[in-house]
Amino acid sequence: MGILSSLYTGVSGLSAHGEALGVTADNIANANTTGFKASRAEFQDIIAKSLKGILGGNQIGRGVKIGAVNPILNQGNIDTTEKVTDIAISGDGYFVLKGSDGQSFSRDGSFHFDREGYLVTNDNQRIQGFMSDENGRIVNKSADIKFPRALIPAKATQEVKLDLNLDSRAEPTKKFDPKDPYYTSHFATGVEVYDSQGNKHLVTAFFNKTKDREWEWRGMVDGKEVTGGEPGKMSEVIKGKLTFTMDGKLNSQEITDSNMNFAGGALQNQKVKFNFGDAIADGGKGLDGSKQYGRDSDIISWNQDGSSAGTITNLSFNDEGILTALYSNGQAADLAQIVLAKFENAESLTKVGNNRFKESREAGTAAMGQPNRAGRGKLFAKSLERSTVDLASEFVQLIQGQRNFQANSKTITTTDELLNEIIQLKR
Repeated sequence: MGILSSLYTGVSGLSAHGEALGVTADNIANANTTGFKASRAEFQDIIAKSLKGILGGNQIGRGVKIGAVNPILNQGNIDTTEKVTDIAISGDGYFVLKGSDGQSFSRDGSFHFDREGYLVTNDNQRIQGFMSDENGRIVNKSADIKFPRALIPAKATQEVKLDLNLDSRAEPTKKFDPKDPYYTSHFATGVEVYDSQGNKHLVTAFFNKTKDREWEWRGMVDGKEVTGGEPGKMSEVIKGKLTFTMDGKLNSQEITDSNMNFAGGALQNQKVKFNFGDAIADGGKGLDGSKQYGRDSDIISWNQDGSSAGTITNLSFNDEGILTALYSNGQAADLAQIVLAKFENAESLTKVGNNRFKESREAGTAAMGQPNRAGRGKLFAKSLERSTVDLASEFVQLIQGQRNFQANSKTITTTDELLNEIIQLKR
């Protein structure tokens, strides 16, 4: 009976628009949810009754249903925060998480470190990242991001680089005396080296011009710092020679003697290279590093690659998603890099609550890699992505959904009145 079918058509409208109001309500409820994407209900008509069989046309619809509820994957606004573990994604990527229920994905970058040192979400899902090797280089080895709490080991100095100028006007008349090194050398400068136990030693380099374009240098420390040394007297631990071209470039460098036997049980005869620049004799051009010009001798810069033992004093992410640790010994090292995942059809990811998603067959397989690569999006440190919910638009949808619901209820009440008229026919 046609009247009865209109009753069920109205019921379908009530059901569909009631569910649509639920979608709108969910959007409004998540207006402040980090990384949330607003959804919309998409309606479909129900198969119609044809008045002419298979010939088509002259069809009566049977109502409406919700065909899909799809997220609108717009980019949310990026808000700056003061928390170093807050990270926002600008683009199509998702953070990769692992927990007791397996792998999941999220746009919510409000992370923190738990008591075990793992970087986790607010529901204790561990963030995945590419880890660094022993040299601090990021490699494509994915694992839970964790910072080491243990004392990092000391590193013995292997190379000291010096960039200095030695005065070409100096007369080669001074004869070096280890008992009075400062007054019997043309120039002196101090550098620091670390032994195998991480102890720091001041090595003073003394330079003597022996003839035109040729210099001899010695590295000396206090005797108490080396095995067999006499406290209060300087002990020679390294010695070398430098030569320069007629235009002041570094021609050659060599170490003629090395005896770095630091006391206290450190490695004996520690090999330390003193590098004064790209000497021509070594295949360089003599342009970088030390020179011999007609100006006062002076050191321009120096550095060395050793360090003492240290603990982490600070952690921070950069906009490439790289977690860098600053240690108490002044060293810095990259620990890991955030992994991002991208999907061919991210709208079809399955929501599992707590701002997390799971893979689905329709979404496709996660393509995981580094940020800012292959369209995975860029990261912003100390930032969070806001919800994409527009409250003004949602309230308009709320009003529209309410009116649609009321209109469908009128269909039912009108049908009910017609049925009542039919019942009255018996009288």
